[in-house]
Amino acid sequence: MLRINGLTKEFGGLLGLDHVSFPVPEGVIYGLIGPNGAGKTTLFNLITGTFKSTAGTVHLNNKLLTGLPPHRITQAGIGRTFQNIRIFREMNLLENVMVGMHTHLRYGLAGTLLALPSHSREEKRGRERARELLSWVSLDNKATIEAGSLSYGEQRKLELARALATEPKVLLIDEPAAGMNPAETEELMAQIIGISRRGYTILLIEHDMRLVMGVCQRIAVLNFGKLIAEGPPGEIRCNPEVIEAYLGKDV
Repeated sequence: MLRINGLTKEFGGLLGLDHVSFPVPEGVIYGLIGPNGAGKTTLFNLITGTFKSTAGTVHLNNKLLTGLPPHRITQAGIGRTFQNIRIFREMNLLENVMVGMHTHLRYGLAGTLLALPSHSREEKRGRERARELLSWVSLDNKATIEAGSLSYGEQRKLELARALATEPKVLLIDEPAAGMNPAETEELMAQIIGISRRGYTILLIEHDMRLVMGVCQRIAVLNFGKLIAEGPPGEIRCNPEVIEAYLGKDV
């Protein structure tokens, strides 16, 4: 479904990403791991158009995404969360999720200005969908409270629901378990699996190896901007290059 081909990014002569290539099959939860600074979030930024690539291409269902502006890439079917939480703290949870729907709700200028029935119907449809997405991450019981009052873990789940509101074909999730306790991480694992079973393809960055090994069908490993391994979790766990990247090598 998603094909990364030779993706490269230079920062002032330094290679942040060096000719990285791998496919993400439809319907899988695909892990992207590596030490800090390996290029994982840079790869997400290239896929979503936040950064311009130095070389290489990204295709979604054989459609070239490289060179498109971020909003067009979102419309094409790429949704994402961020490593640093980006929610609207003074808006309630429903409103936060509905922000993600703006490319799909068909208000129309006239309907909005004149408060036509079509506007009310779309507003109702959006609220119902937003509440449904919040239920996927166990936040529907807090739909009308301000987002700023949520715990850190709940804010991460809210961002996940908002990314789903863009109706993505591929969902990019950047370190969803960061700052969560073991119980919250366990719940998150179940929710990610539940989202996948609803037909979403997921590309996941995460440092919690228990989560990665527990939910991902395939994993790619980056180190110093290079792809050093790709395959099922069992192979990745035993790969000498991966072990060296994380733990170092005896002299």
